Amino acid sequence: MRDKPRILHTETLVETRLFRIEQLDLRFANGVETRYERLVGARGAVLIVPLLDDDTVLLIREYAAGTDRYELGLPKGRIEDGAEVLAAANREIMEEVGYGAGHLQQLATLSMAPGYVGHLTYVVLARNLYPQKNDGDEPEEIEVVPWPLSRLHELLQQDDLTEARSIAALFLTREHLNHE
Repeated sequence: MRDKPRILHTETLVETRLFRIEQLDLRFANGVETRYERLVGARGAVLIVPLLDDDTVLLIREYAAGTDRYELGLPKGRIEDGAEVLAAANREIMEEVGYGAGHLQQLATLSMAPGYVGHLTYVVLARNLYPQKNDGDEPEEIEVVPWPLSRLHELLQQDDLTEARSIAALFLTREHLNHE
């Protein structure tokens, strides 16, 4: 395994309430020096696969500013400072789908464009759901869409299901359930 490049200098270029863009001056083991930029997020995020039963996943449809349209996907949210992954997952499904989970299990950790984005998403399977609606920070009510995992192939044909993390999490869940 190669040695990681040595960070010679780090400078914050831009900072918002959600992200920070950093410039890194690096020296690789072969002596080459170069400059990278990276987007640094908060502590990370949770993406929850809430199962009402072994075949019914609860999806949500909410406005996505990045695509400027309503998108279908899984509930998700930032991990607040000091929060544990599973506690953050349970909080998010209570806020977004109106259920808590009696059993939570982390299935995977996903990255997005790791060459530029320092953000991790923790995929959490939520089972043994019970009704529990908590107030969240959403500006409008989120539509909850139950969908059979056995019809995942049809779900992939939906024009408004485009988020790669949600798609990956659904396949990871189906694979996990098939091996139980």
